[in-house]
Amino acid sequence: MIAYICRNSLGVAESTIREELGLSEKGMGAVMGIFFLTYALGQIPTGALGTRWGSRKSIPLCAAGLSLTTGLMSLASGMGLLIIARLANGVFQAGLFPCCTNTISTWFSSKLRAVPTGCLGASMSLGGAVGVSITGFLVVGIGWRATFAAYSVLGLAWAIGFYWWFRDTPAQFLAKRRASHRAATEDQSQHPVHSGEVSDPPVTSVDSQLGEPTPWLAIYSSPATWWICAQQFCRAAGQIFFGSWFATYLQQTHEVTVERSGILNSLPMFTLVAGSLSGGVISDGLLALTGSRSIARKWLAAGCMALCAGLVFGAYFVQQPVIAVLIISVGSFCAAVGGPCAYTITIDMGGRHVGTLFGTMNMIGNLGALAFVFGVPWFLEQTGNWASVLLLFGCLYVGAGLFWLLLRPEGDIFGQSLIPAEDVPLQSSPR
Repeated sequence: MIAYICRNSLGVAESTIREELGLSEKGMGAVMGIFFLTYALGQIPTGALGTRWGSRKSIPLCAAGLSLTTGLMSLASGMGLLIIARLANGVFQAGLFPCCTNTISTWFSSKLRAVPTGCLGASMSLGGAVGVSITGFLVVGIGWRATFAAYSVLGLAWAIGFYWWFRDTPAQFLAKRRASHRAATEDQSQHPVHSGEVSDPPVTSVDSQLGEPTPWLAIYSSPATWWICAQQFCRAAGQIFFGSWFATYLQQTHEVTVERSGILNSLPMFTLVAGSLSGGVISDGLLALTGSRSIARKWLAAGCMALCAGLVFGAYFVQQPVIAVLIISVGSFCAAVGGPCAYTITIDMGGRHVGTLFGTMNMIGNLGALAFVFGVPWFLEQTGNWASVLLLFGCLYVGAGLFWLLLRPEGDIFGQSLIPAEDVPLQSSPR
């Protein structure tokens, strides 16, 4: 949530910053857009680094970095420092989600991972919505410089608290608590441990994975990696529609006002939050009920993508803007239900290299989002109308569903690799 508050707040403060610093709209567009370059390209190296260092070091480092670079923007006197801050912000934010999924893979069993990944996805949308809503009031009340500084302090405080509290494995966490309890007990050293007491749990094998080399060829030669990344490309390209061109589409296709388009634009974004939370519960529920990863991940996601596409195509024929947006919002909810399946499948199939697989998937997804944002103007030139963009939006979810159908979710990506890594053990499907 904090990451997305920092990430989305610039869009609200953009006009104020542009006016105060004397920048052009084109210049501020570069400032806002440059973030996605390093955010996309930083996914793989930061994900691999998180795997090597562990989440306790990596997540606070990323959180502190994105907070400091957000605060750095408050010192800007021109476009140069703003661009530097946004480039660095993208790098640090890139590492957050691979490290978070790595943490979920360590702390949760294979049958209870979609719920936390659903919460992770919902927090992204919720953080973006909160950031957009409160930044306007803060910019007016205390100014944009103080606003970014306040966001920076919030993130730094979280990073310090998380590093103090968190441990990489449940066993380490329990050991820390028991050590604290012993230290607080008077004359503990004089009392022997009774036979009925439970000793500290051993450190799990996760520690031995830190510093392990990444089998790049095995990961990228696996068809499972290809299909996971391909569905993310389509899903992310479709979802960015709501954060980029959707309001303009409503204004020019349904002739609604700017104010009304903003309200209508928020509806599918709120359904993304509800869908992500629901999807995690549904996916884990199906896995517990059937024991089948294919049903709980693959078929659920593919079905949700198909429902979304069908509803979007149906909205194409609706002329009343409110009804059209409501239909699209239901489609957005369906797509969001399938969202946790994508995050969770990287944990299910990533083995000991979840961070690298998720980072790769997220990088490809962000490249898909960039392609959609920059490709819409070109597409409009070719087709001549905004209604065709809605059809493109629906087709992206058709593509996502098809790529899900190509995936074989049993085992892990290394068992399907064309160039297997000899030192990576195969992982069996959960029962």
